[in-house]
Amino acid sequence: MNVHLGLAPIVSLLAGILILVVPRLLNYIVALYLILIGLIGLFGAGAMHFN
Repeated sequence: MNVHLGLAPIVSLLAGILILVVPRLLNYIVALYLILIGLIGLFGAGAMHFN
């Protein structure tokens, strides 16, 4: 059984949950999300697959 798990959807899910739980940190969460997605795009970590 192969499981293909992308890093970007996990980061998005965690950012969304944090925004719901702690809305006062919205600016920081969005900034960290954008930085992480940018780094994932630059280094290609989104193409990692776990078997």
